[in-house]
Amino acid sequence: MAMTVHVDVVSAESAIFSGLVEVVIVPGEAGELGIYPRHAPLLTRIKPGSVRLKLPNEDEETLIYVSGGMIEVQPNVVTILADTAIRGADLDEARALAAKHAAEEAMRNRSSDIDYAAAQAELSEAIAQLHAISRMRKTSTH
Repeated sequence: MAMTVHVDVVSAESAIFSGLVEVVIVPGEAGELGIYPRHAPLLTRIKPGSVRLKLPNEDEETLIYVSGGMIEVQPNVVTILADTAIRGADLDEARALAAKHAAEEAMRNRSSDIDYAAAQAELSEAIAQLHAISRMRKTSTH
C-alpha cells in the first residue's frame, strides 16, 4: 500500500475535496509544487491553475481548478484554501473563452472604465481554466 497524505481543498463557497492522496501538485507562485506524504511544513500562496491529485489505486489524476489562494502543508495534512475552486469536470470551456476574450478586449481598449489590473487578473484566470480543460482532455484520452 502506498503512503498517503490527507488533503482538503476548500473555497469560500464549499469544500471541494477531502481525502487521502499519494501526491498533490499545486501551482505555486514560483512554479509547481509536488507535495508527498511527510513533506516539510510549508505555507505559501498559490496562483491560478490546476491542482492535481493522485489518488491511491487510480491511474488518472483528479483535477481541480483554483483561482489562487494559500496552501498549508503539515507532515500528514495538506490544506488548500482557494479563492475559487472548481472540479475539473465542472469547468465550462465556453464561459472561460468568453471571459478570456472580454478581458483581452478590455486590456486593448484602455479608454474603458475597467481597471487594467482587474482585466489582467481575469485574463490570467481564464487562461488557467482553459489550460486545466486542455490537461483534462489529454489525460482522459490516454
